[in-house]
Amino acid sequence: MIDAAEQPSRWTVIEEIRKLPAFLRRDFLVAWTYRLAFVVDWVNLFGQILVFSLVGRLIDPSTLPVIGGEQVTYVEFVVTGIAVTTLLQISLGRVVNATREEQLMGTLEALLMTPTSQWTIQVGLVVYDLVYVPIRTIGIVLIAVLLFDARIHASGMGPAIAILLVFMLFAWGVGMLGAALVMTYRRGVNVLTFATSIVMIGSNAYVPVDVLPSWAAWLAVINPVTFALDGLRGALLGGGGWQDAVDTIVILLPIALISLLVGGMSIKLALARERRRGTLGLY
Repeated sequence: MIDAAEQPSRWTVIEEIRKLPAFLRRDFLVAWTYRLAFVVDWVNLFGQILVFSLVGRLIDPSTLPVIGGEQVTYVEFVVTGIAVTTLLQISLGRVVNATREEQLMGTLEALLMTPTSQWTIQVGLVVYDLVYVPIRTIGIVLIAVLLFDARIHASGMGPAIAILLVFMLFAWGVGMLGAALVMTYRRGVNVLTFATSIVMIGSNAYVPVDVLPSWAAWLAVINPVTFALDGLRGALLGGGGWQDAVDTIVILLPIALISLLVGGMSIKLALARERRRGTLGLY
């Protein structure tokens, strides 16, 4: 692969950015080809919220947190958890599956041999999700508001989306780590998927931290998912403004940057290893 850093006079940042719409168009056309899967995804969202709304009838409202001076319902509490956890799952799955699909089709090595920066390729693999996931998240909130009587502060949508975008950087870094495992161990992503499940369980995505077992409650204190959820709930349920969102972003951004650094280095090392072995195109 010809790295952009090796030919700075030829491959400028603007030229690399101009390649991203091609990735976006490709992934949109692929997604639109499988329209049934697209529809099922939205039906599944409705089903998840419906199930949790029924579960919420069994939960004592006094066990739920008070946010912004208001007692939240379980649907309001859990819809933000669904938004963040599905964002993590989609972001992780997209980067990993894109790498695996390129390997299966035999196009990964050819793609990496083009005069395109490694980072441009990595961004290109997730650019569709950078557009679609925020739209999907807004859809989750609208379903909860329109069909399940959730109370959401419209003024918090902007800060909430900003928090989600920073969290997506964290998820992208984890996804790159998963892609590196796929290239190295072919099915090594199962370990990462298990670890991600533990991270989601050890957060306040579906239940308040107070009712978690001790080990999960400890994990929730240092969990990036918990930080994102607290900020998201403060914005959407508590009516928190941009200052509160900035406080959350200040915490999340260094974690996201470390995730990107680890993920990027993992990809670089995995590519170097596979090139030495001559197995980059094998799956």
